Amino acid sequence: MISHTRHSVTADSLPHLFRPVEVAKALGCSEWWVKEQARRRRIPFTRAGGAYRFTADHVAEIVRAFEERPVRTAEPVSAERGAIARPRRPPEPAEPVRLRARRPRRALLGEPPAA
Repeated sequence: MISHTRHSVTADSLPHLFRPVEVAKALGCSEWWVKEQARRRRIPFTRAGGAYRFTADHVAEIVRAFEERPVRTAEPVSAERGAIARPRRPPEPAEPVRLRARRPRRALLGEPPAA
């Protein structure tokens, strides 16, 4: 029988460390994105042997950090079933804006400078 000291480490006591490619596959993004976010310190990571590694807690925290919540609006929900609320158009300006074309550069280059 093997006796273990107080500080012995077994495979069961260590957390599983995921590689950037595994995290990228789970999140549906590129390995480059995962490494870049870690390099910029935007996501949590562990640096083991000079390489980025992620625990399950790190991955869960990354998901929470990039989570987007729905925006609550003050508009009432349409009573019609299946109706989609569309954004309102801004009001039309009272008088349309008239655009004027510039003179071509070649016409300006041939003229003497205006005083």
